[in-house]
Amino acid sequence: MNRFLLGAALTGTLMLFSCGSKELTSYGNRTLQVFNQTPVRFAPDKYPDGINESASDSVIHLTNGRIILKKITLPPYQRNVKVKAKVTLASNGDRWDKSGSCFVLPKSSAINLLNIAKGEQKFPAVDSTKLEKLIGVLAGENYKPTVELLRFMTPFGVGFYSNDNDSLSSTRKPVYIDKWAKNVVWEQDITDLYSMLEREAYVGIFIDTWTPEGYIASLVLDIEESQIGVDAIKQKHVEPLINTVYYMGQTYPDIFARKDVSTTFNIPAGARNVKLKYIVTGHGGHSGGDEFVEKRNIISIDGKEVLNFIPWRDDCASFRRFNPATGVWLRERLAAYIGKGGYQKKLVEEPLASSDLSRSNWCPGSDVKPVEVALPNLGEGSHTITFSIPEAQNIKDNELNHWLISAYLVWDK
Repeated sequence: MNRFLLGAALTGTLMLFSCGSKELTSYGNRTLQVFNQTPVRFAPDKYPDGINESASDSVIHLTNGRIILKKITLPPYQRNVKVKAKVTLASNGDRWDKSGSCFVLPKSSAINLLNIAKGEQKFPAVDSTKLEKLIGVLAGENYKPTVELLRFMTPFGVGFYSNDNDSLSSTRKPVYIDKWAKNVVWEQDITDLYSMLEREAYVGIFIDTWTPEGYIASLVLDIEESQIGVDAIKQKHVEPLINTVYYMGQTYPDIFARKDVSTTFNIPAGARNVKLKYIVTGHGGHSGGDEFVEKRNIISIDGKEVLNFIPWRDDCASFRRFNPATGVWLRERLAAYIGKGGYQKKLVEEPLASSDLSRSNWCPGSDVKPVEVALPNLGEGSHTITFSIPEAQNIKDNELNHWLISAYLVWDK
């Protein structure tokens, strides 16, 4: 750095401190191991109704073990932070693809999954004509919906069946897979949700497993503190709007096949940089159902569309190494290959895995990124947000069409 630039830098630093800025206390970077290879499974004999807390690791097991929950404590950060959530998952014997959710209990909600499991509270009563008895989906008296930190879908059997000598998976490995993955890891930036985690919070993982073997899950939160001594933490507010994930006592939400779902929220004076975060996955219905057919999702605020798109993943074959126990069919096709004298053609049979098929915004073994919508013109006061999936299908017999959606607002205070 030359003398001119060095002098300018020093002058700027002196001006910064002379204007009243002061060095903020540093608490340093933190890596918080919330869960470490913790079982998530359906085991009513080991985890009866109510709450079951492990004395060795302070993990709370709810809904017969299908939810794990833990209280975390973070230092009172003053400098700005970045936060990442890292979930590692392996099958412990469950071979199927299942819905999963890493979540945090809203501190502003007097009613939550924990005190409901204890029998101390109940989900607020709902208007059956409005929500068709879907409890816990929208905000109610003293209640805010659970907020997702990270949505994921378990792959077919990664870990337990990731063995070339296993009778189930050994003959299912395609030629382009060198070896099966031992687990699957997802990582997402959740800095916008830091206000829900700061100081103390309850963080959990839910998997829709119904087997006693279930899964083994780990969760790490990485907090990176700003190295700039006067970079004060950015104060954000998170406003939960909706969550149809069936954590506890809810049913499969096929309500969108019959009606839109609306809820109200309030924007206070002084709110800046308002953003909507929307997480969505479609499920069920076999080959012609909402899992495998493209369906449009529309979100409106005060009658004006703010999001209109088709949530879809067509890259699921790239997750093949995480799916040793997936179902496999053979499909004929004319293949070109290098033979004597150059390229030749031949009718061949190739394996097509269930995990290869495109789906409604997810693949077996993928996480689900929130869709973000900036709302710069949303003014203070009361507003109504409406969620619509116009071509969603009803549940019929064992065709369990439904949509798992969650949404929240974030703004600078």
